[in-house]
Amino acid sequence: MSIIALLWAYAIKFVFYYPLFMSYLWMVGAIIFYWKERQDPPYQQPATLPEYPKVAVLVPCFNEGDNAEETISHALQLDYPNFEVIAINDGSSDNTGEVLDRLAAQHEKLRVVHLAQNQGKAMGLQAGSLMTDAEFLIGIDGDALLDPHAAKWMMRHFLEDSTVAAVTGNPRIRTRSTLLGRIQVGEFSSIVGMIKRAQRTFGRLFTVSGVITAFRKSAVHQVDYWSPNMLTEDIDITWKLQRAGWDVRFEPNALVWILMPETFNGLWKQRLRWAMGGAQVLIKNIDVFFKPKLNFLWPLMLELCLTLVWSYLMLIMAVMWLLHFVFTIPALAIVSSPFLPYGSGILLGATCLIQFALSKWMDSRYEPSLG
Repeated sequence: MSIIALLWAYAIKFVFYYPLFMSYLWMVGAIIFYWKERQDPPYQQPATLPEYPKVAVLVPCFNEGDNAEETISHALQLDYPNFEVIAINDGSSDNTGEVLDRLAAQHEKLRVVHLAQNQGKAMGLQAGSLMTDAEFLIGIDGDALLDPHAAKWMMRHFLEDSTVAAVTGNPRIRTRSTLLGRIQVGEFSSIVGMIKRAQRTFGRLFTVSGVITAFRKSAVHQVDYWSPNMLTEDIDITWKLQRAGWDVRFEPNALVWILMPETFNGLWKQRLRWAMGGAQVLIKNIDVFFKPKLNFLWPLMLELCLTLVWSYLMLIMAVMWLLHFVFTIPALAIVSSPFLPYGSGILLGATCLIQFALSKWMDSRYEPSLG
C-alpha cells in the first residue's frame, strides 16, 4: 500500500471514529451533569437566596424596533427584588430609540443609553455595564425573552462561589413556523445543551451563550471587558475569564426564548460568523498549549483543533469520492461512499438517534412537549 493510500485510510478512520467518540463522551458527561440537575426543583420554583445583590439586565439593541418592546417587557417582569434594566440603542436606523424612550418613560426600572453610531454588541455591553453600579450583569439579545426566574437560578452560583465570573443559561428556540426552525430546536437540545452539560462535567466551557449570560462585573473589568474586534464576543470573553483563573458555569434552569434564522441564507450567515469567530479564538488562544499553568484549557483547545481537522477531512473525503467517478484515484480503492449507510454509517446513525433521544429526554424537563 502506498503512503498516500495509507494516509487516506487513517484519515477515513479518523473521520469515522472522532464524531463517534465525541458523541459518547458528550452523552456520558451530560448524563452525569443531569443526575445533579434533576435534584433541583422545577425551574419555575427557584430556591430562596440568602441575599439579593443588585442585578442589571443589559439589552443591546440594533434595529430591533419590531422586538424591543416585547423583549424589554419580559425583562421588566423578572422575579427578583433588586434589579434594573439598561437598554442600549446601538446606533439603530429604525425606530428602536423611540420605542425604548417611550418604555423608559413608563417604567422606572428601565434606563436607556443611546450610542450615536453602531459599534457592535461588545461595545454596547460595555457601555451598559459602565452605566450601572450593580456588581452582577445579565446580558441578553435585543430579541430574546427572559424567563422571570432566570436571575435567581444564575445568582445562586455567584453567591455560592466567589471564583465564579459568569453563568450561562439555557436558550430555547421560539421560531418554529418552518422546518428549518424546528430542526434547530433539535440541534440546540442534542448538540448545544448536551455539549455544555458535558463540558461542565469535565471542567471548562468552550463558550457562554451570548443570548443569556450573567457576569460578575469585577471579573469582566479585570479582563478588560468584551473585545470589540472579535466576531463572537461571547466565545472570546469565556476564554479571557477562564485564562484569568475565573470559573464559568452552565445553569440549565435559567431559560431564555430566542429567535433563530428561518431561511437558509440567514442560517448560513449566522453559522459563517460563528465559524470565523471560532477561528479567531483559536488563533488568539493557541498559545495555551505552551503554558503549563493553563493546562486545564488544553482539552478544549485540542477538541477545537481536532474538530477543525475533521471538518476539512470530511470535505476532502466527499470531494475525492465524487471525483473518483471521473478520474482514477488509486488511493480511493478502499473507500466506499461517505453518504450511504453501510455498517459504519448505520453505527453513526444509531448513535445520532441515541443522542437525540437522550437530549430530548433531558430537555423535556423544560419543554414537556419534547418528551
